[in-house]
Amino acid sequence: MNAQTPQRTPPAARSQARSQAFSKALSTAMEGETDFSTFTRGRYATDASIYQIMPQGVAFPKSADDIAAALQVAAEHDVPVIARGGGTSQNGQAIGRGLILDMSRHFNDMMEYDPAARTVTVRPGMVLNTLNDRLRQDGLFFPVEPSTASRCTIGGMCGNNSSGARSLRFGKTVDNVLAIEGLMHDGDTFRLDAAPWSENNSPRMREIMNSLATLADHSRHRIETIFPKVQRRVGGYNLDELLPDQPNLARLLVGSEGTLALSTAVTLKLSDLPMHRVMGVCHFSDFRSAMVATQHLVALGPVAVELVDHNVLVMGADIPAFVRTIGDITRGTPNCLLLCEFAGDDLDALRGDLKRLDQCMADHGHPNAVVEVVEPHRQKAVWGVREACLNIMMSMKSEGKPVSFIEDCAVPLEHLADYTDGVTEIFSRHGTRGTWYAHASVGCLHVRPILNMKDEEGAQKMRAIAEETAELVRKYKGSFSGEHGDGISRSEYIEPMFGSELTRAFETVKDSFDPDNRLNPGKIVRPLRMDDRDLMRFKPGYKTELPAAPALDWSDWGGFGGAVEMCNNNGTCRKLSGGTMCPSYRATRDEKHLTRGRANTLRLAISGQLGPDAFTSPEMKESLDLCVSCKGCKRDCPTGVDMARMKIEVLHHYHKRHGLPLRERLIAYMPRYAPFAARLAPVVNLRDRIPFLAKLSEKWLGFSAKRTLPQWRKPWTQTGVPAAPHDLKGDGRDIVLFGDTFNRYFERENLEAAERVLTAAGYRLHRVEVTGSSRPMCCGRTYLASGQTDEARAELRRTLGALRPFVEGGARVVGLEPSCIFTFRDEMTALLPAAETDFIAGKALIFEELLAEDMAAGTVTLPVRDAAGKVVHVHGHCHQKAFGAMGAVETVLRGVPGLDVRMIESSCCGMSGAFGYAAENYEVSMKMGEAALLPAVRAADADALIVADGTSCRHQIHDGAARDAIHVARLLEGFLT
Repeated sequence: MNAQTPQRTPPAARSQARSQAFSKALSTAMEGETDFSTFTRGRYATDASIYQIMPQGVAFPKSADDIAAALQVAAEHDVPVIARGGGTSQNGQAIGRGLILDMSRHFNDMMEYDPAARTVTVRPGMVLNTLNDRLRQDGLFFPVEPSTASRCTIGGMCGNNSSGARSLRFGKTVDNVLAIEGLMHDGDTFRLDAAPWSENNSPRMREIMNSLATLADHSRHRIETIFPKVQRRVGGYNLDELLPDQPNLARLLVGSEGTLALSTAVTLKLSDLPMHRVMGVCHFSDFRSAMVATQHLVALGPVAVELVDHNVLVMGADIPAFVRTIGDITRGTPNCLLLCEFAGDDLDALRGDLKRLDQCMADHGHPNAVVEVVEPHRQKAVWGVREACLNIMMSMKSEGKPVSFIEDCAVPLEHLADYTDGVTEIFSRHGTRGTWYAHASVGCLHVRPILNMKDEEGAQKMRAIAEETAELVRKYKGSFSGEHGDGISRSEYIEPMFGSELTRAFETVKDSFDPDNRLNPGKIVRPLRMDDRDLMRFKPGYKTELPAAPALDWSDWGGFGGAVEMCNNNGTCRKLSGGTMCPSYRATRDEKHLTRGRANTLRLAISGQLGPDAFTSPEMKESLDLCVSCKGCKRDCPTGVDMARMKIEVLHHYHKRHGLPLRERLIAYMPRYAPFAARLAPVVNLRDRIPFLAKLSEKWLGFSAKRTLPQWRKPWTQTGVPAAPHDLKGDGRDIVLFGDTFNRYFERENLEAAERVLTAAGYRLHRVEVTGSSRPMCCGRTYLASGQTDEARAELRRTLGALRPFVEGGARVVGLEPSCIFTFRDEMTALLPAAETDFIAGKALIFEELLAEDMAAGTVTLPVRDAAGKVVHVHGHCHQKAFGAMGAVETVLRGVPGLDVRMIESSCCGMSGAFGYAAENYEVSMKMGEAALLPAVRAADADALIVADGTSCRHQIHDGAARDAIHVARLLEGFLT
């Protein structure tokens, strides 16, 4: 009898079985969520670097016990652990092949706070701006303020030893950390602070610190002679912090990038907020002059000296907010700027500092080259420009992008000009150029050469440039890592910079804390190769492809793949206040419901990294379900990622494959059946009068029974007879009032009010109809909401055909619903060729834009009476904010004498068209509204007016705050004389 060959389990099956066992054990041990799905792992495979490493799973701890459990289970299954905050690291610190612990979702509260002692203890997932917003109430702040302050976490700042623009005055994170509580690789607890190591209550930590103190003392001479003598040195481990007679032992962990231990609580030293700040914007005709001048400006004692270079000034010319700010603070056309800030409690003394700054510039050959910026709101705008510098540079719509790997080398100020010349020469030798910005005050200029990392040559150039720049940094006795840490990009250069003996000492530090190399391996010591393309986002063979021809025109981005790749993972969309994006993330704190998370999912799907048919899978649709198409990312994202447009493309392909559900069909085709529904209004509207019908509509159609639906009414019909093109006068007063479906059939009083206001202002309204059709014009917006691009295209062509002769004759098209009018300025250009749409460019305006434009030109006036102090609270529709139209709204309202206008600072209302009506979205919708809008409306006096131009915004305010909001047209109508 022949022996049977034993069956062997394939390696892939064994790996899957191990992963399933690990996942099960982890979910059982932790209170917080765990997620091992391919899509979630893909979202956590990247940070803001060029690298991409797929983790084994992701966990979201809720407590220190959760972290300890995760460490213990991971050790049992031989899985490394990587701690992650906001995922904004530039060099690959927060990614790896192990288990990712996302500290930001739950583990983010304030634990202890003593304003008198100026100390606070927080969990590592606390976002810096969230902390400072609280501290500001007591005149305090944590003064380490990197440009990512709106989304970076305290744990991440400790991991990287972050700095920021004002480190000249306040130092780095390491200078402001008092104590760290944490966990060893196996879950053992410890606390490190300024107490002597011999008094540590952990015998294990006493032993470790005793041995490391001996190591530091033995290496004292090398530390004192080799460690760079610049403020911005964050490379390697902080052995120098163990040399003082009474060291703060916590500082050894700062900058260790989660390779030694994981923090569970961080105690910080706080600073007093200065009462005043002033800024001098120093102009230079060439880059070298700015670098030479820096050391002289620093001698004046400023808080910060920041560079804005020529590349940023040129590339920002396409960004309206940037152009406005730069125009306000510059004279002529400077080559580059240095932003010099002074801070203190004596405003007169600070004004004197500006005069000294002006004299210093003149003494060094730059007379009359300083613009003073004293007003806080102007300074805020300038710092907004500075913080956007990196992402402005990353917004290049080309294969070559500025690449982060030598971007924060720091050199002594006396060598700064020669160093920048040397780096520029290196770039030139390799056929590229660089972009410069950031912290001139401390000799740490962020420079990024433009490289195409999709091909092998890009990686080869990166290696060569890194090696030559490292040699230059050594020559000038600087630091190769000045702010953003080592990670994958720079860990290889620790040994060339520090020498072999100190590198072995760093390895001893690692082995003392983490002998089994379980915490974030491959960073700082025993590093991964920085030019290994298998570790990069664009791996060998990378390409993107849609499953079918695109539904929209993506040629401006070089295709759909290029549009998706515009996301550089900077994480601006994670900010929790200010601006509009990303409302779904603010509600859920889930990376899946974030512009960055969605962009990563799309990129991985169209490049084949999430499996076959991923692009049209239910998982892909789920990742976009909570995108409310607010267009906030189009405006707030520094690289202009337009997720709302991408969602249209995805839904087009998804519904082509899976079909269009009845609810989505009812919403999409509303313009077609609206005339008939309006005639049946008494019957259709019974849904909200009989609770049983509301419940049935939720069960059968998915419309939430907790919502009232818009009430069908007798539709608006424009007064007068249909116009002809020969009726136009061509004097700028010819108007076609575009009656959108929502206002026409649900709130006709808004269109009636607009007619009265426009007529009173002297405009001539022309009634335009589609030839051969009784159905009104439509922009196609409802079709786009479900990806029905063919239907939207047909509606637009039908409407444009009717409008063309009037617009070409000098008329302008004016509408009330922002989402409809902005369709003519946004999606339309991606649906139809320019030959069909160019005629209407600049001619489709929302109501307030028309009035503000003509009032400014002096061609019209509004005959309105004094409002006698009436208060109005104004909420802006997301599309008004995204397209910069809120200024027109405010201008028109402030044109009413005696009207007290108060703008509500809010993100999306949460309703967003049909989004908030869906039963599955109700809770998230209300949470979005409760973030800012609804509390602000409830706080308004009972006799105050509430204005909101969006139909859905008004509905959300009615449902969520029991107040009636009105369109601006109705407010103006009420004040007509």
